[in-house]
Amino acid sequence: MPLPHFLLLVAAVILTAGATLVLALVMGVPLQALALAAGIAAVVVHLSARIGNGPRHTPDA
Repeated sequence: MPLPHFLLLVAAVILTAGATLVLALVMGVPLQALALAAGIAAVVVHLSARIGNGPRHTPDA
C-alpha cells in the first residue's frame, strides 16, 4: 500500500473515532458505557479470530 493511501486511511480512522466520541457525548451517552461497549466488542473480535472466524491469529508470530 502506498504511503499516501496509508496515511489517508489512518487520518480517516482517527477523524471517524473523534466524530463518534463527540456524537456519543452530545447525545448523552456516558463515557463509561462507551468504553464498556468498546471493550466487549474487542473481546468478541479477539475470540472470533481465535476460533477461526476472522484473520489468522498466531501468538508466536
